[in-house]
Amino acid sequence: MKALKKLRDGYIIWHANSFKIPTFPASTQIRKRIIFSGKVQKVGFRLEVFHLAERLNLTGWVKNLEDGSVEGEFQGDASKIEFLVACMKSLKRASVRNVTALELQISEGEKDFSVIK
Repeated sequence: MKALKKLRDGYIIWHANSFKIPTFPASTQIRKRIIFSGKVQKVGFRLEVFHLAERLNLTGWVKNLEDGSVEGEFQGDASKIEFLVACMKSLKRASVRNVTALELQISEGEKDFSVIK
């Protein structure tokens, strides 16, 4: 099983790195709590979010919820957060049926993005 997980994780990291990151115009710094629902667990969704968020220089976190959805808080340029959501909705191995977003207050001093297990 470990070999399969390592192979899957390698593919997910490769896939997250394959998205062409556009040049983003300067935009407002925001923080959003986003919940992705659908088939988003057991498909490497959090790992993909993590690597994409790091490439986009976003801070925050992502975690699985007991109801089968994935929740995250994302802080950074509004356009980069929108790009991340669009990328996650486009995944073939996942099926994002609904995205709920709530704007939050900026978390001062946050420096990285993490996966909460």
